[in-house]
Amino acid sequence: MTTAPTLSSDEIERYARHIVLHGVGGPGQQKLKAARVLVIGAGGLGSPLIQYLAAAGVGEIGVVDDDTVSLSNLQRQVLHSTADIGRLKVESARDAVARLNPHVTLTMHPLRIEPANARDLVRAYDLIADGSDNFATRYAVSDACFYESRPLVTAAVGAYDASLTTLRPYERDAQGRPNPTYRCLFPEAPPAGAVPACAEAGVLGALTGVVGSMMALEVLRELTGFGETLVGRLLLVDTRAMRFETMTYGWDPGNVLNGEGSD
Repeated sequence: MTTAPTLSSDEIERYARHIVLHGVGGPGQQKLKAARVLVIGAGGLGSPLIQYLAAAGVGEIGVVDDDTVSLSNLQRQVLHSTADIGRLKVESARDAVARLNPHVTLTMHPLRIEPANARDLVRAYDLIADGSDNFATRYAVSDACFYESRPLVTAAVGAYDASLTTLRPYERDAQGRPNPTYRCLFPEAPPAGAVPACAEAGVLGALTGVVGSMMALEVLRELTGFGETLVGRLLLVDTRAMRFETMTYGWDPGNVLNGEGSD
């Protein structure tokens, strides 16, 4: 049996509002300290996600990003500052986390995640949070999480809208059916050019802050166990109408990962 990590007196004071919170408490805070979370992308979604995971006391945060900070990032990527322009985002993230919480370790992965390396990266962590901005990365990450049996919190933003869900397709639901995969939700990537890039369509900066913070909420919920999971539910955000809706989705027997014809 693994012994839960002990909280120092400084940590007890730092996390006091969690420790008195029903559903988290001391045991939940110890789970956060013991947890290793891999964040894909230190951009618009990753910025608030990394900050709130660090503030919450997640013991180790791995960050995968091969990009450098540019001036156009700063409208929404609040983890970085003007002085960080030109630096690797993982280095800027490491320094920001060190300033925020010395009890948290940030492990840098300055590379692009691809099918060839995704499983090795995912395997080293307890939970994965994907805030990447393209379908190729999302498929690589979600497939790796399926094969390595790791929970995945994944989100995407458009100009004024966003979506968020959690995936545990290596498990079954209460009726014994397989949980859905990312490929049950999105069987195929949209045609090239069908979804304009952020540089072309723009993105509302505060939207990434809201959704990245919601990703952090879902990660903390997954790690500590309070509340109702987003497995099989897709949260949709429309900022033009300030509308939040949740749609359910299920297992597709034809999906290539855990479908009826899969190995």
